[in-house]
Amino acid sequence: MHRLGWVGGVYRRRLISIILGVIALLGLVAEQSVSAAPHGEFSWPLQPRPAVERQFDKPAQDWLPGHRGVDLAGAPGQAVFAAGAGIVVFAGTVAGKPVVSIDHSGGLRTTYEPVQAEVSVGLRVARGMRIGTLGAGHEGCVAAACLHWGARREASGHSRREYIDPLGLLHPTPLRLKPVP
Repeated sequence: MHRLGWVGGVYRRRLISIILGVIALLGLVAEQSVSAAPHGEFSWPLQPRPAVERQFDKPAQDWLPGHRGVDLAGAPGQAVFAAGAGIVVFAGTVAGKPVVSIDHSGGLRTTYEPVQAEVSVGLRVARGMRIGTLGAGHEGCVAAACLHWGARREASGHSRREYIDPLGLLHPTPLRLKPVP
């Protein structure tokens, strides 16, 4: 009888250490998946994080030349993702180029071009949801393909429509103080 108690104790301790090991492993996996998730309301529309081929260049007036978005290096056929949660308000062609536009809360609209849409107008999308595939042929692109990603604030009662740099949606720019000589 004494021997059975000892054997039962060994199995009980072994079972407890297995359970604790599984719990620790699950905690580690959960911690890694949380830390890998993007922070904030918006994330990159291409994965992995793309190189910026051409920066935003806001024109002084809406009708003047400029670059009303950023060009992100990619590959033809690469998946394009919604940068933020919203509603698809356009999925079609503009001047022969395939475009997807998404309205986000706060009067913000993002556009993605050239993108062969896999979504339809009226669809509610989440940040990181696949919206289409990247097409080749964006003018001025050095890479195999470039995603032109644009953003603008829509007109409201006290302001007019304004193009903004979509890279500013990704994360706040940290403030860096430098010593004064």
